[in-house]
Amino acid sequence: MPVTTNQVIQIFRIFDVGKAKEFYVDYLGFTVDWEHRFEDNTPLYMQVSLGSFQLHLSEHYGDGCPGSTVFVKVTGLDEYHKELSSKNYKYLRPGINNEPWGARSINVIDPFGNRIRFNEYVKS
Repeated sequence: MPVTTNQVIQIFRIFDVGKAKEFYVDYLGFTVDWEHRFEDNTPLYMQVSLGSFQLHLSEHYGDGCPGSTVFVKVTGLDEYHKELSSKNYKYLRPGINNEPWGARSINVIDPFGNRIRFNEYVKS
């Protein structure tokens, strides 16, 4: 029986939970789905989501490599750009890029150097 796949969940390495939540929750509008620590003073591992896009954020050494990129197909890019532009996040003001592959994108970089490319294909 062949394997069935559903989705891929990227793991991004983080170094500061407060900065991660400020960026992902307050700025990008993600929801914290769950958080896990083995004990009170151990690294955090959590899942955040935006619609059906899920992302794991980890303080654990060896989980992910800072500077990674994830490419996310979206619809509603203009509305999302308006939402981001209306927020007072002083570290990032992304624009909308017209890409040579027939798409438009918003590229964001988190405080740890990880990148998300929100990409919407243009209908021809």
